[in-house]
Amino acid sequence: MPRDALAPFVRRLMAAAGVDADQAETVCDNLLWNDAAGRRNHGLERLPILLERVRAGLIRCPAAPRWRDLGPSLAHLDAGDCFGQHAGRLVIDRAVALAEETGIGTVGVSHSNFFGSGACFLARAADRGMVGLALSNSFPKVAAHGGRRPVLGTNPLAFGAPRAGGRRLLVDMSTAGLAGSTLRDCRRTGRALPEGLVVDADGAAVTDPAAAGGGALLPAAGAKGFGLALMVEILAGVLTGAGVSDGVGSLYGDFERAGNSGHVFLALDIRRWMPREAWDDRIEGLCAAVAASGAPGDVRLPGELREAELARSDRLGIALEADTVAGLTWLARDCDVAPPWPVPGGVQAAE
Repeated sequence: MPRDALAPFVRRLMAAAGVDADQAETVCDNLLWNDAAGRRNHGLERLPILLERVRAGLIRCPAAPRWRDLGPSLAHLDAGDCFGQHAGRLVIDRAVALAEETGIGTVGVSHSNFFGSGACFLARAADRGMVGLALSNSFPKVAAHGGRRPVLGTNPLAFGAPRAGGRRLLVDMSTAGLAGSTLRDCRRTGRALPEGLVVDADGAAVTDPAAAGGGALLPAAGAKGFGLALMVEILAGVLTGAGVSDGVGSLYGDFERAGNSGHVFLALDIRRWMPREAWDDRIEGLCAAVAASGAPGDVRLPGELREAELARSDRLGIALEADTVAGLTWLARDCDVAPPWPVPGGVQAAE
């Protein structure tokens, strides 16, 4: 599906649900970027639950984000319960602006929501010559190392850096051994869980998704993943004034309170360290050494698959899963908005 056909449709859906134009624009861009990059679990499949939270008053539209300047290179955003994707766009742009002025920009966020993939924001920073870092806490699904009860979120962290020729190196990962979206998909399809990544309420390892209720995901790489998750919780939650641990609301399961998740974004201006040409030579030398460390094609650098997917989507359009199309079609009927595809017996396709 061409992006130019999808974007107006998504914005109309959001407007029909009461989303203001500013947030609709940034959230639409974010969701479509993730679908185009092959990160479909952070793309349009999330739109139905996001709009459900808008209608419940848990994502505010319009919101009233409030900035505080904390120093020459520091700022804080009280996001006012806006979309996390919108907060992320505001904050990465502020971090980059601070870095352009001082060489480094660090911005914390409170009263935000699920922000999707950090790579989307860091690609934007990399395109402006910045090395970037993004951290977010989330609703507890993950046990501590040695624990059995959820106490931390999947707490993703992302890193981005520009490469020569407009490419980006993008690392984006959960600190849990299994993504929450994978657990949700396994529950929906009945597919077995990978071994050793989920425990039940008694702390016993399980592969049956139905037996995972009341249990927890385990941190990636045991104590190492737990340490990283705790670091993210301290920086994105404790330091920013956002919710901490069970003070963060669940996107899917908590309709009594707003999310109040926290984020931290960091941008470093490469030009303060060296000329861009020197950076390009050095990072490409490293990337070449990494790629040559295995048989041809066996070693991929973080971000290469996303770049390939983005290029494919530019040529052929964005591929949507059948479940995503079904969810968007349901939204179209509910909002009386014509989708850009035929719907037998339903709302007519948009011209």
